[in-house]
Amino acid sequence: MTDSRTNPLKLAVVGHTNVGKTSLLRTLTRDVGFGEVSHRPSTTRHVEGARLSVDGEPLLDLFDTPGLEDAIALLDYLERLERPGERLDGPARLARFLEGSEARQRFEQEAKVLRQLLTCDAGLYVIDAREPVLSKYRDELQVLASCGKPLLPVLNFVSSANHREPDWREALARLGLHALVRFDSVAPPEDGERRLYESLALLLENARPQLERLIADQQAQRLARQQGAARLIAELLIDCAACRRSVVAEAEQQAISDLRKTVRQREQRCVEALLKLYAFRPQDAAASDLPLLDGRWGDDLFNPETLKQLGVRVGGGIAAGAAAGAGVDLLVGGLTLGAAAMAGAIAGGALQTARSYGSRLLGKIKGRRELTVDDNVLRLLALRQRQLLLALNARGHAALESIQVATPQDKTWREGKLPEALSKARAYPQWSSLNSHAKLNQAERQEQIEVLAQQL
Repeated sequence: MTDSRTNPLKLAVVGHTNVGKTSLLRTLTRDVGFGEVSHRPSTTRHVEGARLSVDGEPLLDLFDTPGLEDAIALLDYLERLERPGERLDGPARLARFLEGSEARQRFEQEAKVLRQLLTCDAGLYVIDAREPVLSKYRDELQVLASCGKPLLPVLNFVSSANHREPDWREALARLGLHALVRFDSVAPPEDGERRLYESLALLLENARPQLERLIADQQAQRLARQQGAARLIAELLIDCAACRRSVVAEAEQQAISDLRKTVRQREQRCVEALLKLYAFRPQDAAASDLPLLDGRWGDDLFNPETLKQLGVRVGGGIAAGAAAGAGVDLLVGGLTLGAAAMAGAIAGGALQTARSYGSRLLGKIKGRRELTVDDNVLRLLALRQRQLLLALNARGHAALESIQVATPQDKTWREGKLPEALSKARAYPQWSSLNSHAKLNQAERQEQIEVLAQQL
């Protein structure tokens, strides 16, 4: 019985030394460990392969190749290979070259590239768009064209401010290469993979079914990642909103310190889970040092200055009932310390004030106080995670720099009423994994997480 499945499409990733070939493959395969990426030239010295499959069926084989280093000399050598009276085409000329000793000595690296391209269906010619269009690149393209395989130029590093994309477009058109794709492997566009595969389908009509399956699978994976990320953030917020600590007055400061630490650790676990979901390394970001403004995250989750920089209103005027002897809610480093004297608070009219200020818990009985995470800290947690998520969506797997998080522009989480799911969570301490006797599988908790994830 024969296998009805098609053979995978084979692509050679070729180009000059240090233009980002391995970087492109890391991003296409979502594998930060593929090959070696660095700023040093000639990092890749041999051919490496990667395979993309859908539902267990291999659809695309990608081959990383060494950088072309001396195409000018190689082209001169190839032009001298013809004997008097001969008119060799490109593949025949290359075959003679690859049989000779120069392919094993002087042009060993170039020979590895050409052999791989000859065995593939097409090549991706990676270009560092920041580089000027030099004659060596034109000669590279002429040598590669001798293989008789379709070539798709890939303009890399186009997000750089000093790219030379118009010059490259003109140069490629003069060489007869009118189809090209922009794909920055460090900061790929959202539709970058789809555009790359669509461009390949124009060059390789027979491979269109495989490429269309890859496009559909990539889009499904992106949607699944976004939904999974929203759920992770929703679980973090529910955990922190439902978190509650009851303490005696003498132990307040230690309890505040412990709760701060607990919330920081819970946020870090969310960061690590998001990084894992997007197939990045744990060291790519940390909750304590994620950059946000001017290359910095704003110091600390509980730094009031961070709230100001993010535009979260801290508010004031909470001491309306103080004259009647009510205990006044105290904002301590982003945590609410509720008062014990509820009767005095009610008599002083402060209860409604406290509630409207941010769902602060007042101390309930006889000298015990309850700590809960303030609304403003919940806002900050949501803003930090959502901005991290935006950064992960725009990050290529070849990026070497630490994750950069932009200033949030929307006001949804900075101002106005927090989602109802978080208000509900305040009343259900068993919904928080940060509390003892947690019941995390309760249907209503799961329902509120789903609702909140949709809002995120």
